[in-house]
Amino acid sequence: MELLSIAAILLGFLALLLGAGVWIAVALMATGWAGMQFAAGGIPAGSVLATTVWGNSASWSLAALPLFIWMGEILFRTRLSEEMFRGFAPWLNWLPGRLMHVNVLACGVFGSVSGSSAATCATVAKIALPELKKRGYDEDLSLGSLAGAGTLGILIPPSITMVVYAVQANVSIIQVFLAGFLPGLLVMALYSGYIAIWSLANPKRTPPAEPAMSLHRRIAESLNLIPCLLLIIFVFLSLLMGWATATECAAWGVLGSLAIAWWQGALTWQSFWASVMGATRVNCMILLILAGASYMGTSMAYTGIPMALANWVNSLQLSPYALIAALTVMYIVLGTALDGISMIVLTTAIVIPMVKQAGFDLVWFGIFLVLVVEMAEVSPPVGFNLFVLQTMSGKDSNTVAKAALPFFFLLVLAVALITVFPDIVMVLPQIAFPG
Repeated sequence: MELLSIAAILLGFLALLLGAGVWIAVALMATGWAGMQFAAGGIPAGSVLATTVWGNSASWSLAALPLFIWMGEILFRTRLSEEMFRGFAPWLNWLPGRLMHVNVLACGVFGSVSGSSAATCATVAKIALPELKKRGYDEDLSLGSLAGAGTLGILIPPSITMVVYAVQANVSIIQVFLAGFLPGLLVMALYSGYIAIWSLANPKRTPPAEPAMSLHRRIAESLNLIPCLLLIIFVFLSLLMGWATATECAAWGVLGSLAIAWWQGALTWQSFWASVMGATRVNCMILLILAGASYMGTSMAYTGIPMALANWVNSLQLSPYALIAALTVMYIVLGTALDGISMIVLTTAIVIPMVKQAGFDLVWFGIFLVLVVEMAEVSPPVGFNLFVLQTMSGKDSNTVAKAALPFFFLLVLAVALITVFPDIVMVLPQIAFPG
């Protein structure tokens, strides 16, 4: 059977399972098992399942994810969530959308220290969703903005995805990191712009502005942000100065959040245990889905579907811009079935020669790839940020996916902008490395 036909069958099978209400992780594993039946050579599906699940679950880099989520659980049980919104409110009151912009700002700041889309999305959502709901903000826009802004965790350096790409493409990790800053700010500006336009178009679904404050009062209210900002600056400097790895920074973040909770008088045995159990529930969900996604990704590799898709694009002999458009479509399709890192690992060997031949810089292509991986994070049926928000909000997958759709298209716009204006990506690496 033709590989693209097999891909269509497997994608339909996955959609059928998810539509029937099967657990996401189980649906992914079942689709991976079905895919293994099409693999050549009689590879035992059960043995691959065991080794893939264990190998990915035992990854040291994944240790940062539960720690950052625990950090968010601890901070959620302090007064920090209210203080963060009180601190931002006086400065955002004039902007259409008001506190909805906190989602974008907080994800941008936290993304600079976490390096993980799921950790960024989960941590900020834990704090932001209850506060926005309490203040009467539109729930769909809250979910959509968190799904989109959560992807900043892999675009704003440092980023695990960037490291994986740099190793695969044999380019400088530091240059790829530098290249991500301005596109990260661009995506944040696009998100905030959409929130402002939506709020102007839907004034009845936006809470009224809070009373105006004097400059002195604004500064006084913003002092409530100091504990959180100090914690983030400490974690960020530890990573930037090379004092600690991402996982070690996450551990320091947990200690810092415990210190803030103790200082505020919110650290009790009950709150501590509740944070542990809350983090455990979210992490079990996330790691089980990761295991299912990894197995499905491995299954796809054995069938040869990703390589066949890349080879098909290569056979079209497209112009440079048409090649980027075709690769964008290809990765969007792959993102419906694979996690971001699997997409990079499975396709770069075929795609990078095409990109070099078309005249694109590999550092630039790394940021392009991160942006399309961001699209995968908010693409149904396997968008990981959608799963995180579905669990945290209690909403069904269709509701979350529909809310995230505008932010998916904003990422498409960001890809178009960096393609037409590549200096957005390349200016910082060229300043730092003029040779």
